[in-house]
Amino acid sequence: MKGDNGSVEASYSFCRQLARRSGSSFYPCFLLLGREKRRGMDALYAFMRHTDDLVDSREPVASRQRALGHWRILLSEALSGAGVPLNHPLMPALADAVRRFQIPPEHLHAVIDGVEMDLEARQYETFDDLAAYCRRVASAVGIACLHVWGFRGDGALAPADKCGLAFQLTNILRDLKEDVQQGRIYLPLEDFRESGYSPEALAAGVADERFLSLVERQLDRAEGFYREAAELFDWLERDGRRVFGMMTSLYYAILAEIRRRPTAVLSRRVRLPGPRKIRVAARWLLLPPKQLAFP
Repeated sequence: MKGDNGSVEASYSFCRQLARRSGSSFYPCFLLLGREKRRGMDALYAFMRHTDDLVDSREPVASRQRALGHWRILLSEALSGAGVPLNHPLMPALADAVRRFQIPPEHLHAVIDGVEMDLEARQYETFDDLAAYCRRVASAVGIACLHVWGFRGDGALAPADKCGLAFQLTNILRDLKEDVQQGRIYLPLEDFRESGYSPEALAAGVADERFLSLVERQLDRAEGFYREAAELFDWLERDGRRVFGMMTSLYYAILAEIRRRPTAVLSRRVRLPGPRKIRVAARWLLLPPKQLAFP
């Protein structure tokens, strides 16, 4: 479904403004891309941001479920090619980007499936259970991005999946306090038991050796995924390598900050200090490395 050029251009402008206003550390990374790919990333980010916002609103759960159901229908209609009206300002740009970059729609639907899981009062028994959630809300996003950046074969898919797991584990640790306050505990129950810690202790903000053991398990796991994700670098086109390298380096730096002060996640959302963020970004802006590796 193509829509007229005016509506598509206005939609891309809407997506760009939404991405710019978000304050995400990802947005400056988009500027490393050429115009068409940058617009594609704006459209993808706008879709992901709006999908997230539908779940994170203060509306009752039933209202958020209905909103997600409606959003799912809008997505299907926008990508159907059936000439239906595109009655959300970001949809013309998203439909254009999906067509232009041949993004498989199932990855966008997977994101909706993933955020819908946040509406259910659930805890994850094993890491495999948690990984199924991470693959929907993060790995699916990464694989969609691959189609915008350009990649050289299906060998890119496995490290892209690992990148999603690494990013989402970083998010879970970074946002630990905020999520607990909202009644969300993502860390696997089996890890709580093996550390001798408990969700109740986490909710109470107990910082002891058991807590450090629990967090260290997640840090070790995430670092392993970052190392596997680094293989994606060689599968990407040149400008995609720079974007991926900057994004991944920024997120890995957040994980390293948590490693340095793990108890900080009990009191605040861990952020990368400004000077450190600038140093990481400048590396990819000024003299981008020819390979990506993590210790």
